[in-house]
Amino acid sequence: MKSLKVYGLLLSSTLIFTASCSKDDVAEYTTPDDLVLEETLINLYGSIDSLVLPPSNAYSEIPNDPQNPLTKDKIILGKLLFHETGLALNPKKEEGQGTYSCASCHHAKAGFQSGVKQGIGEGGTGFGLNGETRKISSEYTPELIDVQPLRSPTILNSAFQKVMLWNGQFGATGPNAGTETEWTVDTPKEQNNLGFEGVEIQAIAGLGVHRLKIDSTIISDLGYKNMFDTAFGDIEENKRYTLLNAGLAIAAYERTVMPNAAPFQWWLRGDKDAMTAEEKKGAQLFFGKANCYSCHSGPALNAMEFHALGMNDLQGAGVHGEVDMATKKGRGGFTKNPEDDYAFKTPTIYNLKDVKFLGHGGSFASVKDIIEYKNAAVAQNSEVATTQLSPAFVPLNLTADEITQLTVFLESALYDGRLERYTPDSLPSDNCFPNADTASKSDMGCE
Repeated sequence: MKSLKVYGLLLSSTLIFTASCSKDDVAEYTTPDDLVLEETLINLYGSIDSLVLPPSNAYSEIPNDPQNPLTKDKIILGKLLFHETGLALNPKKEEGQGTYSCASCHHAKAGFQSGVKQGIGEGGTGFGLNGETRKISSEYTPELIDVQPLRSPTILNSAFQKVMLWNGQFGATGPNAGTETEWTVDTPKEQNNLGFEGVEIQAIAGLGVHRLKIDSTIISDLGYKNMFDTAFGDIEENKRYTLLNAGLAIAAYERTVMPNAAPFQWWLRGDKDAMTAEEKKGAQLFFGKANCYSCHSGPALNAMEFHALGMNDLQGAGVHGEVDMATKKGRGGFTKNPEDDYAFKTPTIYNLKDVKFLGHGGSFASVKDIIEYKNAAVAQNSEVATTQLSPAFVPLNLTADEITQLTVFLESALYDGRLERYTPDSLPSDNCFPNADTASKSDMGCE
């Protein structure tokens, strides 16, 4: 009964959001700034509709892996599994049992990124208000904790990515065609041999890497059996309750997590009053003088290209462990092609306002900081040779006022303040989430 109750809550919240994304009752008031921006977008893309994110329940409009078609039941299951601390069944220490989830490093309160510079799964303690106080538990030594060697990327707009992670190592298609020799046996990259796209491969591999597990406890004791049966009823029962299918469900859910209620998205759908005059001027810069659109394109304002921008790796306060050379080399560390060294995937730039650490190494404290960095185009990482830097890394010649306008567009117009709609009200297990360690439960008021 508990599972059915959660199912009903999730379905009702989906219907509410669908209704809220209607084009009806939007303001069609048009200013000269609107006309300039519309003309710019039409010249670039042929139509402003090409930048519109689909509704999260418009499954036929959302890019999906043909081997993992989106279904409502699969997405509902994935949403719960993504936040389920009950999957934490393979910790290094007994104290970690049942205390972390996928959402520990990708939660709604931080734009589905981590609230700290270095995401912490097992071995973390505390949450604060937005994940900002999570730290290493005193019960753990460095070799036992599960921390990220790069800043945790967001799951927002995952549907618009063929390959995943900063170096793009997960995914068997798109940019990774021809990289089969690097799908090393007995490493997470081996999962690419399953043939799925990056979202699916990351979800499947991530469950194992981050010490999560699917067993009889999850299926029977925590109330997930009926949901697996509904989502994967076409699969033989003895192959149904697996880590593979859990990963496919999580990937299906991740593909629906989009900031499609951001002001810029409302503006694109016809509500010309959704953005302020300052935001519209910033948008004109983004798609004009600042040339941001040349890398950040499409509905997700991202790309499947890799650029060396000379940003620092993870370092300083709050960072645990050394970053190895393969990680530092980004795409080159995966492909082994020297031309790819120090290049990292172009991320989506929605919902950055809540993020206090930007860049693959979290070396920037604000959106304005990173705009100023790109405007000056002076590399901060001395390990990256000038000859290695991307040809796109050139001074932008923006004025102080233009930097402010561009910052306002990125921080406010691309900010969806209702991401909590993608989190469950509760779990079938009744566990706390995204973390369930003692300090986190206290911070979140969850007992």
